[in-house]
Amino acid sequence: MTWLIVKYLVTAGVVVLVSEMAKRSDKLGGLIAALPLVTFLALIWLYVENQPTEKIANHAWYTFWYVVPTLPMFLAFPLLLEKIGFWPSLLASIAITVICFILFSFIVRQFGIELW
Repeated sequence: MTWLIVKYLVTAGVVVLVSEMAKRSDKLGGLIAALPLVTFLALIWLYVENQPTEKIANHAWYTFWYVVPTLPMFLAFPLLLEKIGFWPSLLASIAITVICFILFSFIVRQFGIELW
């Protein structure tokens, strides 16, 4: 149980760090947010919990493929934010991400990569 609490605290600390840095500097906050900190933590947690190396490698592999279709959201959100406000922009960004993911999964399936 202690290990689970440590995992929660460290992981939550990363989110707080990113949001606090973003308040002080847009660029530094963006840089820290762009780092694959959550992925690094997940890989560390998997390793420390003695998961098979295949599982750890698969996590990194699929994370790469799942990141690619999220990238258009980072361009759309700031453009939409000024026009339609925060919550509609966030919802539109979620929809854009889902649509991009579905389209991307069909494209990469042609190359033997199954994302779902």
